[in-house]
Amino acid sequence: MTRDGCSLGRQTAFKIREQVERGRRLDRALGSCIQGVEARERAFAHELSYGVTRLQGRLDHLLSPHVHRGVDTLDPNVREVLRLAAYQLLYMHSVPDYAAVSEAVAQVRALAGKGAAGLVNAVLRRLAAAGADTAEFPDLDSDPVGFFTTWGSHPRWLVDRWLKRWGTQKVFDLIEANNTRPLACLTPLHARAEEVLETLKMAGLDGDPVGYGTECVRLRRSSSPAAALVALPEAVIQDPASHLVTWYANISPGMEVADLCAAPGGKALTIATGVRSTLAADCSESRMRMVQENAKRTGVKVNCVVADAHNPPIKSTDVILLDVPCTGTGTLARHPDIRWRLSPDSVSKITRVQDRLLDSAAPLVRVGGLLIYSTCTLEPEENHSLVEGFLLRNPGFELEPSDTVDGEFLDESGYLCVHPDKDGRDGSFAARLRRMH
Repeated sequence: MTRDGCSLGRQTAFKIREQVERGRRLDRALGSCIQGVEARERAFAHELSYGVTRLQGRLDHLLSPHVHRGVDTLDPNVREVLRLAAYQLLYMHSVPDYAAVSEAVAQVRALAGKGAAGLVNAVLRRLAAAGADTAEFPDLDSDPVGFFTTWGSHPRWLVDRWLKRWGTQKVFDLIEANNTRPLACLTPLHARAEEVLETLKMAGLDGDPVGYGTECVRLRRSSSPAAALVALPEAVIQDPASHLVTWYANISPGMEVADLCAAPGGKALTIATGVRSTLAADCSESRMRMVQENAKRTGVKVNCVVADAHNPPIKSTDVILLDVPCTGTGTLARHPDIRWRLSPDSVSKITRVQDRLLDSAAPLVRVGGLLIYSTCTLEPEENHSLVEGFLLRNPGFELEPSDTVDGEFLDESGYLCVHPDKDGRDGSFAARLRRMH
């Protein structure tokens, strides 16, 4: 262990990033790699692996001038160690430069030999001297695509897509939000925000009210989400954008509700506190166990079943919530690996799945009932366009907007449209569809 005490944390971060580069989801790689790792090392590995994933494009751009032929030509293991060390040098100010460099050199020597170790030593020393000056990046005004792909650390195809829809300033704000490390948020199932804050304070934890008409509380960086749930068992970790979907749904008491894509269960548990019965279904057995565990911890009654939403486990119900699989471009701060896992054809592929799910669920909604369609993506093909196509195919349904959320989150048609911001809120979309006949 080095004098900064985080050698195991670096090794763990490398293992996480290695799995992510092979295509595994970042949160799952983290969960498997930190098993049995001491808390301080675990926190170090978490920050380092997520930070590198978030700023990968920026780090590669900063490293490339110091690497003959560029970072892309390097052995993958060498490139990964350089990224991890670069993030420590430039963004983890608690790490001494010598520790970041010496650990990287030792790690590469073991992975790729003495020659690679010498290269890494030279590159990192030059990087430490140069820093992360924004002058090293393309100019935002004259080359926004270049700026957003390097400093902004987003793939070019996604930058191009967003710039066609929005102006440079909107895309800048969105990318800044995506590159900001988010805070965890707590949704109490029965208490008010002021009561939650008082309970947290008594447990030695700190938070702030989120607002937006919700009782959500944003935990401060020093407060552990796990400790907060111990202090407040009748609460769930849930982003405000996700919680706003359940407010927008505005489901009347006495209704039977089926959440057909329920895991990890935040929406189902929130809805279940105010309706007659709630069925939570998902095709993943392990994720449905999470729903069951959360229901047991919070004391909320939810009927859980493992089932595929393409073949729903019900004959009919008053309300169906369909929180469909999506590209997740509204959650790139919380899930930074998504930006690198998506490809230009991801949107068209997922819309075919979303269409099938809607068509499977629609006949099961009773006349007079509601179909709530929601996503955590910003892409119109998965949101407005998809719902409008569904309504053309299904004239028995009509969009029935809800006035239960603040008007700033409703577009001109009445859809819920929440965009990410620098306070740490995700993006979400929802359509409230009433079956008329």
